[in-house]
Amino acid sequence: MGMFWVIAIVLWQTTGAIFYLFNFFYIGTSIGIGMGSYSLLPRKKKYQGRRLSQLLVGIYMLGFLGFFARENMQIEGFFFYLLTGLFGGAVLHYLIAKVIGPLIFNRAWCAWTCWTAMVLDYLPFPRNKSGRLSTRWGNLRYVHFALSLGLVLVLWFVFGYRVQSQSMTELYWLIGGNVLYYAIAIILAFALKDNRAFCKYVCPITAPLKVTSRFSLLKMAGDAKKCNGCGACEKVCPTDIRITDYIKNGQRVLSTECIVCFQCENVCVPGALKVTWGFDCGSKELINMRKALLDKS
Repeated sequence: MGMFWVIAIVLWQTTGAIFYLFNFFYIGTSIGIGMGSYSLLPRKKKYQGRRLSQLLVGIYMLGFLGFFARENMQIEGFFFYLLTGLFGGAVLHYLIAKVIGPLIFNRAWCAWTCWTAMVLDYLPFPRNKSGRLSTRWGNLRYVHFALSLGLVLVLWFVFGYRVQSQSMTELYWLIGGNVLYYAIAIILAFALKDNRAFCKYVCPITAPLKVTSRFSLLKMAGDAKKCNGCGACEKVCPTDIRITDYIKNGQRVLSTECIVCFQCENVCVPGALKVTWGFDCGSKELINMRKALLDKS
């Protein structure tokens, strides 16, 4: 929260724009309220603190910046603003939350502030107990990213489309993109019995996140001496990470699929898992795959 307040004051003083003061002060305070609630709530209720953070930030990003200020907060908006040279809310958001931020805070965006996940986490399938689908399905996220970028480049260079900041067109982009995202995400959640199926297989934002989060300073770490190998952490991990294998290997949880939701810590033996700061590089992904897929391989 303090870091966001510092960013708010520095940008306000250097640019003279009061928007930066309000924007980052609000986001930082919202995350602080969510994390504060998380720390105070009993173990079985801690997830409500994270959801509170999601709601406070998500409603602001989607509602105020998107619908009221008419900023295209979809990834296409980010690409368009970069081509135009506009340093708008979308550019600022993506640079801090999804490019630079993950180098420090890992993929905490996905757990604490994502407005798509803010809805998905209320669906009735916390995770599929069978594990996730083949890694080939995960490649759809890169296809989605390429299609989004390709669409922007074609519209820009072939058809001469130019973005108009805070226009109705930007609002239509935002509405259309979110309707499509929510529709795909909810259908996938029910089809695969997994709330986070969209995040694992389709979300284009995870393409850059998986690159920068590999070098994140913040990661979960386990104490092999305190770990009893019960596997409770893996049973609640929404992204199917083989956490105990990282602990046995004497490594922090180096998977780029970790969203730092603290679900594992909540069910673990006290002190066996905790968030830590350090420098290391993500290695081979240790993911629980569906047994049928493993048998075929």
